[in-house]
Amino acid sequence: MDFNLTDEQELFVSAVRELMQRENWEAYFAKCDDAHEYPIKWVKALAELGVDTMLLPEEQGGMGASFITLTAIWEELGRCGAPTYVLYQLPGFSTILRYGTQEQIDKIFAYRGTGEQMFNSAITEPSAGSDVGSLKTTYTKKDGKVYLNGQKCFITSSAKTPYLIVMARDSQSEKPVFTEWFVDMKKPGIKLTELNKLGLRMDSCCEIVFDNVELDEKDMFGTEGNGFNRVKEEFDAERFLVACTNYGIAYCAFEDAAKYANERVQFGETIGRTQLIQEKFAHMAMKLNAMKYMVYSTAFKMDRGENVTGESAMCKYYCANTAFEVVDEAMQVLGGIGVTGHRVSRFWRDLRVDRLSGGSDEMQILTLGRAVLKKYR
Repeated sequence: MDFNLTDEQELFVSAVRELMQRENWEAYFAKCDDAHEYPIKWVKALAELGVDTMLLPEEQGGMGASFITLTAIWEELGRCGAPTYVLYQLPGFSTILRYGTQEQIDKIFAYRGTGEQMFNSAITEPSAGSDVGSLKTTYTKKDGKVYLNGQKCFITSSAKTPYLIVMARDSQSEKPVFTEWFVDMKKPGIKLTELNKLGLRMDSCCEIVFDNVELDEKDMFGTEGNGFNRVKEEFDAERFLVACTNYGIAYCAFEDAAKYANERVQFGETIGRTQLIQEKFAHMAMKLNAMKYMVYSTAFKMDRGENVTGESAMCKYYCANTAFEVVDEAMQVLGGIGVTGHRVSRFWRDLRVDRLSGGSDEMQILTLGRAVLKKYR
């Protein structure tokens, strides 16, 4: 596997680096995090570089970029302290192209280049998290219409997205049939309640109630009964992106702490010259190297069209936990500064949430274990 970037990829990464050096983005991120606001100014700047549609084929107005390219850009953004977790919808254009109707495609593609949030999936419910088969939200067909009833919770981006793709159970079928519906969030009967998260605060998280929300048959997303199969594909991509984000911010925390260790003087010498601090950096460097190889090798397989269900689960579990360890050690090196307004505090909070969002640690272990054993059947 050759992870060296091409000249074209290097130029793309350089453009992103220049954008991050153009102004004091950290002050903006701190403000958005404190106010629980989506960083639209930053995301729009990325969209103007083509980052939002980079995975789209050229005939659809994209760059036809690879996942290796995406990983390199996430790494660069992460090193600059950027909240790449708000970009999890990036593959969304490809999802809409594969499963959406032309009308649905047109609605989502209208957001290209704007930086605004477009849509997200609504699956989790109060009584159904990892156990997706226990979903209770239903759809009922009646007189040429479809009626959606139920409750979803912990739905990311839902306060700002104009559309949600909602997984629901057919209320009129004896067998469990799960179908997704493309829901305009302006429709009557939808009630949103924002939840206050520990981390990942630049993206909203809501509880949503659907009370007899009227849809049309044309609002079906994909095919009837295929909800689970489509979502499995989305999980692989989402978990991979979470891992890339985790690796990137761990890299940032590591470098912030290393610079500080070479400047902070105690007992007549910089703390970086003491063996206990050096040991921390030795272990942090090893963990970063392992994370880097893991995400790049998975991106390589994704570009080859290989199934990466096991690899994505491995990446998410390992990077979420290991990045948390790196950030925690960086915070220890930074001392008082680390817990009084430094960006590593934000990273620490974000990483703790990432061990749950996109699938819990426990589900990643189960998914990976099954994937490993499947190869030897």
